[in-house]
Amino acid sequence: MAEATPEAVQATEETTEQEKEKMTAIRKVAAFIVAIGQQTASEIYKHLSDEEVEKISIEISRIDSLSQDSIRDIMDEFYELFIAQKVVAEGGQEYSLSVLMNAFGKEKAKMLMERIQSANRAFEFLRDVDYKSILTTLQNELPQTIALVLSHINSKKSAQIIAELPEDVQIEVFKRIADLDSTSQQVIRGVEEMIHEKLSSVSSVGEVEFGGVNYLADVMNNLDTRTEKSIMEELDVSDPELVEEIRKKMFTFDDIVFLDNREIQTFLRECDQKDLTVALKGAGAEVKDVIMSNMSQRQQETIRTDLQYLHNVRMRDVEDAQRAIIDTIRRLEEAGEIVMSKGGMDEIIP
Repeated sequence: MAEATPEAVQATEETTEQEKEKMTAIRKVAAFIVAIGQQTASEIYKHLSDEEVEKISIEISRIDSLSQDSIRDIMDEFYELFIAQKVVAEGGQEYSLSVLMNAFGKEKAKMLMERIQSANRAFEFLRDVDYKSILTTLQNELPQTIALVLSHINSKKSAQIIAELPEDVQIEVFKRIADLDSTSQQVIRGVEEMIHEKLSSVSSVGEVEFGGVNYLADVMNNLDTRTEKSIMEELDVSDPELVEEIRKKMFTFDDIVFLDNREIQTFLRECDQKDLTVALKGAGAEVKDVIMSNMSQRQQETIRTDLQYLHNVRMRDVEDAQRAIIDTIRRLEEAGEIVMSKGGMDEIIP
């Protein structure tokens, strides 16, 4: 066999470098999927959305051929990212950087840390900014811009901002948040740069998932009842299906009837007696009966006496008390002590 000439070797190396430069993220994923084989690929597909599978499949169909060097580089890149993510997940930043430096060297370790951490940086600078300042920044922005920003901050702060927006803007923002799924780094960076003029700046790389109905339901649970009702009524006119989806995800005071007796007794032990009395003052008969039936006889008598002498209670006070109880239930759910469900919509295995 004839030995390759220096010119041929150089041409091959140049072709490989050109392949690397042309590689988009989705093409790298497609090449990786092809390289690992059908059986393993099918297992990965099970964890992807239909849209992701479609994009990858289209890209796979476009792959004609790749050099062995390109395939090796792609496999190495995925392996390095996998190791980096695992290390970052299991240890702190200093520990992670130290381990990665020992494994890959200083420069590559820094690059991997940057890639892993950058996806979580979108609008990170807003974490410690009070909602009033954010509201002032967003007041004259388009609904889609407001939705993008609110989807990256915690739901309680989002609720505070939404509550002070004009009603017509509230509705548009909710619609936009519902439609959000992911966005490119260019779009996020553009919005961040705009906000940077008044607050701060932060870089962002990659795609970030956010928004959607689950996020909206969380925001709704943090809104005051009046704002929540107004938004839901307006949305119901233009998009009743969205309203139904949001309601399925929300947990309200009336949904306490769907908790089992043990869970009701668990949160009752954590509730403030005054909040409970005020909350029951404005509760419906069904939820009131369910709660009272899970109290001791002595506690029932105390609550009934308190209710008897409780007059002229403002609806806002009732709503605040009920929300305090819902917050207690949510805290217990996060601790794994109870499971919140709505009329069997969540399948629970006893």
